[in-house]
Amino acid sequence: MCRNIVPLNNLEPAVTPDEVRAAALQYVRKVAGTTRPSRANAEVFERAVDEIAHATMHLLAGLVTTAPPRDREVEADKRRARSQARYAIAAARGSAASA
Repeated sequence: MCRNIVPLNNLEPAVTPDEVRAAALQYVRKVAGTTRPSRANAEVFERAVDEIAHATMHLLAGLVTTAPPRDREVEADKRRARSQARYAIAAARGSAASA
């Protein structure tokens, strides 16, 4: 799974339509293999983003959980810490390989 994908379910405050659309756009870009479609494919690309965002909103609205909502800031801090650790390890490997 792509490391950039962020779970959208059970957040406080709740997920916004803009966040859902951004996730749908990320998915379509990954599947299509391009960040920006050609003019010939722009319509189908945008339609796919809209349909996936719509389906995602329905999914999130229908999910049921007994877990307490996750705090957005706490989750963002965890992601930042994982990223820093990952890049620190990569940097250490890179400097060891060049030595």
